[in-house]
Amino acid sequence: METQTRTSGAATATLGLGSVLVGSLPAALMTDHAPDRYTVEAVFTRRPDKDEITEILSSQTRDFLAKAGYPTVEVSISDRRLEIANTNLEELRDGLGGVLADRLAEISASLRTERDAAAVRFQQAASGEQDRAAAVAALAESVAFHTSEGLASDADRRSTALDDRAGLDNWTDEGGHGR
Repeated sequence: METQTRTSGAATATLGLGSVLVGSLPAALMTDHAPDRYTVEAVFTRRPDKDEITEILSSQTRDFLAKAGYPTVEVSISDRRLEIANTNLEELRDGLGGVLADRLAEISASLRTERDAAAVRFQQAASGEQDRAAAVAALAESVAFHTSEGLASDADRRSTALDDRAGLDNWTDEGGHGR
């Protein structure tokens, strides 16, 4: 039995962040009116899947950021962008960017491990089912219907088979097959 699992391509690549979406930054940056904290949008290296999104938005990610020294930073996802709220470019450059990259790599590795384990369990179950089906078929083939007088000889078995075939032919000739 062959199964398809996601073992190659972009779906198994570690999820990361490629660049900041400059067009989403506040227009007043590097002026006297620039906000101290704002939302920065960063583009994912690939589209995150459902499980990755769930993990990114989980309380574990909030705890991870808080333990790393960023308790006010919040993340959300919009399509292929990670929206990082309550931060700024300097904070991202000076450490938060690495913390986010570490969290995304941790999520990717964890989900990859879970999926690999599930694939192994599936393969083992399929193999066990094949073994069971083969054992049932072998057991069924081992059943023989013999008279209580003992086993019939090969010649007797061939004679019985010919008699059975003749009976079937007779039944067919009488129209029994169309009933």
